[in-house]
Amino acid sequence: MPSHLLISAAATRWLLSPLLALGLLLLGPGSAAWGLEAANQPSRYSCDGDLLLARVENGAVDAPGIPNTLAGTLPGAFVVIDWRELHLQLPRTNNAGAPSFGDGRWWWSLEDPSRPTLLLQQAQQTSFACSALPASGSPAAAASR
Repeated sequence: MPSHLLISAAATRWLLSPLLALGLLLLGPGSAAWGLEAANQPSRYSCDGDLLLARVENGAVDAPGIPNTLAGTLPGAFVVIDWRELHLQLPRTNNAGAPSFGDGRWWWSLEDPSRPTLLLQQAQQTSFACSALPASGSPAAAASR
């Protein structure tokens, strides 16, 4: 190969580094190129009479081949809960069975998706009565307005 066509490894890195950085900047951390989906719409629940919004995100997850991947959640996933004046981000537990999320104080479980479990652990355990609400775009939701 002619010598004028050869580019040194250092020159190649110098040329490609800005292009790679620009590509990563344009893709952004939430892009499909990173294997992450767009933010999910939150599920709606009534807990002790107040609206609770829960959105499960897969976050930075481990390999998809890990056992107990029910409902598409993996270790590394988390749920974001907005309820009353609370804004919680609870990591997924590795418990067997239905997806559950907890931080040692709060516990959210979807063993029965129509009646999820929300618990607060302090000196004693407090359970809040929760039930699923129709999706905001569903006919049942429109009829209840």
